[in-house]
Formats: sequence, C-alpha cells, structure tokens
Amino acid sequence: MPIIARIDVSHHRLPLDPPFVASWDGRPRQHFDVTVVRVTDNEGRVGIGSGDLLLGLQGHEDLFIGQDPRRVERHYEVLSHIQFHYGRCWPLDLALWDLTGKITGEPVWRLLGGRSDRVRAYASSGVLRDPKAMAETAERFAEAGFGAMKVRFHRGDWRDDIAALESVRERIGTRLELMVDCNQGWRMPWDTEAPWTLKDAIAVARELERLDVYWMEEPLHRADRAGLKRLRDSVDLRIAGGEMTRELYEFRDLIAEGCLDVVQPDCALVGGITGLRRVAVMAREFGITFTPHTWSNGFGVVANTHLTAGLGETAFIEFPFDPPEWGLERRDYLLAHPFGHVDGWLQLGEAPGFGVELDEATLAATRVG
Repeated sequence: MPIIARIDVSHHRLPLDPPFVASWDGRPRQHFDVTVVRVTDNEGRVGIGSGDLLLGLQGHEDLFIGQDPRRVERHYEVLSHIQFHYGRCWPLDLALWDLTGKITGEPVWRLLGGRSDRVRAYASSGVLRDPKAMAETAERFAEAGFGAMKVRFHRGDWRDDIAALESVRERIGTRLELMVDCNQGWRMPWDTEAPWTLKDAIAVARELERLDVYWMEEPLHRADRAGLKRLRDSVDLRIAGGEMTRELYEFRDLIAEGCLDVVQPDCALVGGITGLRRVAVMAREFGITFTPHTWSNGFGVVANTHLTAGLGETAFIEFPFDPPEWGLERRDYLLAHPFGHVDGWLQLGEAPGFGVELDEATLAATRVG
C-alpha cells in the first residue's frame, strides 16, 4: 500500500525586469514568488503542488506522513482545520491528487469524472493600458485564436475604464466575448479605497450591458451578499465573483442565496480540488457556471483546468496572459514546459496526475530561504 513518506516545501523568487504593474495592485512588482510542495510516497513517487505559501503546514507534517495519500477526503478535513487555526495549505491537496494520479496511472481530470480533456480559455489581461493599447491587445488575442478576453477596471474613475472597453469593442466587434473584472471584491493590504456602492455597480452594469459584456466580475465587496443579489436581479448580464472567498460555506451561501451567475474559486487558494469539487457540483445543481480564478501561477492554471474539465461544463476558463508584462516565461517559470493554449483551447493529456514536470534547474537557481 502506498504511504506518504515525506513532505518537502521550497520557496522561489524570480526577479522581474521590467516590473509587472498589476491592475489590482498599483505597486510595481519587482519579483514573482512561488512556493512548491512535494509529497513522496514509500515507493519513490512524487506528487507536486503549488499556489499558496503553505503557512501553517510546518509542524503538522506528521498528520499526513504514514497515511495513504489516496485518502483525500481525510486529508481535506485536516487541511480545513489547519486553515482555521493557522493558514491556507491547499497546494498540499493538489500534490496529493497528483500523487494519486501517478499511483493509479490516470490523469486527474479523469479521476474527477472525465467529462472532458480540454477547456476553452479566455485571455485574462492584467495591465491597465490606454484605450488604443487595450484595443491592440484585444486584436492580438483574437488573432491568436482566443474566443474571449477579460478587461481589467481600476483606473480610478470607472468612466475611464468604460472608455478603454469601448475602444476594445469598437476594434474587435463581436470576434471576442468580453468579460470585465471590476476589482471591487477585495483590496491589497495597502489599498484603503472604498469599494463601489450598489448604485455605482448598477450604473456601471448598464454601460456594460450596452457594450454586450459577457460577465461583470467582483462588482461589490465580497461580503455584500444582499447587494450582489439585488444587482443580479436588476441587470441582464452575468454577475461573477468568489475568486478570493476562503470558506466553502461562503460559496454555499453565495450560490443558495442567488448572488452570482458565475462562481470563481481557485483550487490553489481555497479548498483544493477535494473541497472545490463540492462547489462545482453544487453550482451545477443550481444552474450556475463554475469556472475558477487561476492567477496563482502556471501550476495553478493546470490544476484548475483539470478540475474544470473533469467535472464542469463551462464556456471558458481563465488563462492569465498579457505579454509582454505577463507572458508564459514568467507565469510558468516553475514548469519544465509552459502550459500554453492551442487556438484558444487548453488541452490536457493522458499523463498520470497533472501531467507536468518541474523545471528543477530554474527552481534551484531561484530558491530562497
């Protein structure tokens, strides 16, 4: 019987020159940090995971060592308790799924139900460009085969955001579905700007309806369930959210209370695959779209794609990609082979587990701590 023999965690830092100025941040990012967890069994197989910092795992490895790695429901319960007392350690859940796939010889998407081995991607931009530059970016995405694009808001005045969106729509017409991330659900620690009110969000939503936007993401603070429900009931476009929601019961309430049309948890940040497969099934039963947020790193994109392909039915999944500031060489530096798209589709293979390998040379060169 396979037994967990050891758990190893390493931290890595890639310098960014030029810096990456993310729309939701504002402070230039001089480096990109990645944490990797490896779970080795008694026969030498290694499952890998990445996404969050795994704060709280140190000192609790003994709760997993000696256990069968395939007991993912048991391990999920332990990780949920660690989260309550310390911090989020969900990349360990991903490593256990990767290891389970290697033990059974199956890809994770098939272990989860095998609904599909591919998902269509939307290009998720991260930089606030001027209207002309945003239109040119959209043109490049359309030419690359993407069927949809997410445009970021956060220029200070939403009317300036609308001007950039208008430029995109005028340039690409109906060749791309357009999503808009309003970035009102949460803030970086140093950002004390108040989120939009419901009246603000309705005013913006009317403009987005005029421009035929596919969904409006994070339009209100994440705790404002009453406001989200009223907004959803007041407009015709889809309301999306939940990318940084931390507890599964919060997703239950968002879904059951009719707050969202699109739910977006990231398995690298909350619940792992074991927890979020519950959310995916719940969303399906309520007729709500499940399509994860995927901005942790390239491994997170892979893991969320396996989850979505194996269980869900969604038109698009997020593909963080906004070159030159955010290309695959930065996002996927921990991977031996970048996880790219093929004509706007993310294709999964038959390799066991998640089917990816780490770039050990790059990880050795970027290791910190």
